[in-house]
Amino acid sequence: MRPRHTPVGRRFRMGEYIMSKWEYQTVALLSHATKQILDNWGADGWELVSVVPAPLPEGTDPRNQQYVAYMKREL
Repeated sequence: MRPRHTPVGRRFRMGEYIMSKWEYQTVALLSHATKQILDNWGADGWELVSVVPAPLPEGTDPRNQQYVAYMKREL
């Protein structure tokens, strides 16, 4: 009998759980096109995991901060 709820990251097949396999990608986010960039990746099956500030080169104005998105997609 299949359980009513399958734990996140696992699939149920032939009476047992199997771990999902994922691929990961980092994506530079442009401040003027963030939604469009994330929508395009999402349309290709990628899920947003996290957004973090990109490292700033020494002497860079902090107002020019860029961001990086971490994406994952099940294989």
